[in-house]
Amino acid sequence: MQNFVRFMKDESGATAIEYGLIAALIAVAIIGAVTAVGTGVSTNFQTIADKL
Repeated sequence: MQNFVRFMKDESGATAIEYGLIAALIAVAIIGAVTAVGTGVSTNFQTIADKL
C-alpha cells in the first residue's frame, strides 16, 4: 500500500512529459519559421533569376 501511495505522489514522470511537450512545441515553431523564411528567400531568388 505504501508503494501505491508513493507512486501516486511521484510527479517526476509528469515533469518529463511537460518538458517533452514544450520541446515539441518549440520544434513545430522552428519548422514553421524556417519554412516561411525559405519560401520568401526562394521567391526572392526566383525574382532575381527572372530579371537576369
